[in-house]
Amino acid sequence: MRETAILEIGQIPVADHWDKSLLEIAGEPVLQIFEKTGLNNVDGVFFGNMLSGAVNNQLHLGSYLGDWLGARHTEGIHVETACSSGASSFRQALMAVASGDIDTAIAVGAEKMTDAPAEEITAELASAADSEYERDMGVSFTAMNAMLMRRYMSEYGWRRENFANFSINAHANAVHNPCARFRSAITKETYLRAEMVNDPVSVMDAPPVVDGAAAVLIVPLDHVRGQLGVVRILGSGAATDNFALHSRKDPLWLSAVERSAKQAYRQAGLTPEDIDLFEAHDAFTIISALSLEACGFAERGKGPQLAEEGQISLIGRIPISTRGGLKARGHPVGATGLYQIVEAVQQLQGVCGKGQVPNAKIAMTQNIGGLGTNVITNIFSL
Repeated sequence: MRETAILEIGQIPVADHWDKSLLEIAGEPVLQIFEKTGLNNVDGVFFGNMLSGAVNNQLHLGSYLGDWLGARHTEGIHVETACSSGASSFRQALMAVASGDIDTAIAVGAEKMTDAPAEEITAELASAADSEYERDMGVSFTAMNAMLMRRYMSEYGWRRENFANFSINAHANAVHNPCARFRSAITKETYLRAEMVNDPVSVMDAPPVVDGAAAVLIVPLDHVRGQLGVVRILGSGAATDNFALHSRKDPLWLSAVERSAKQAYRQAGLTPEDIDLFEAHDAFTIISALSLEACGFAERGKGPQLAEEGQISLIGRIPISTRGGLKARGHPVGATGLYQIVEAVQQLQGVCGKGQVPNAKIAMTQNIGGLGTNVITNIFSL
């Protein structure tokens, strides 16, 4: 297998893009890459998206985008693994280049969620859960995370306010990200007074419904070795867990998170102690805590302690949500994994200004589909 690298990145602001189609928002970050590199075609386009069939009435997205870009005759693939679709598209592009089959691959993630009412989006997001035993019983995705959070609080003695710093940290970092949806800081009082969605999950524990798109260009490392700003892909791991939450022997341990992280660590020849920043899948504050534990950054049952001690801040032991995360940057589901990777690249390149993690050398990203059901973890360095 060949060593691989990210040569260039592109993204658009996470927002309500009422005036643009799914195709237009997906194409913009790719055109940014073409403009910066001088390319006008690539060997493969791998498009991560979850909801387009139901919300936008469009599938076959790899070919659809390739045609719109003028990149005809290229390989075009639509990748769907629920909320981890973006990172899955990245992994497919990575493997295609690493295998030697192609030399240039675009991984793009895009989601146009504002084209449908909130109730419809809620129902479609629940399709990432077990339709027969969870979705059809009326359990929303937020409700399942609420049950998980309540169980965690009961098991380990935490209270709801102990999760506040996950949201406070995300919003503080989003202030310095021009592509973030919510560029405003919040206080603990804001968190505690927030409207409840499914007790104990409030609007401050969950991400917004938004539109967005991000993309990266993957090439063989030997083709760009020595070029300024090129980011090496050191490791990539993927794993799945029992589909339904009630089928798991231990619902408070995200085994797919653990397995995918261990694969990435092993490939990179690194340990959790070597990671300088972690773009976690903070779709819910409880998932932040559980991910930190399963990845080896916190002891079991002590994830919230890292947040309370400031260890997840930009100057902490393991910074997370460094550009706002899903909570404040926003969570356009099929695009989220690519936003995380774009943000990791920016941190390693040292271009994040007031949102910069000092001396960032090794970055890890993790994108989760379903309730820890399908997980992709990647590790990068300059």
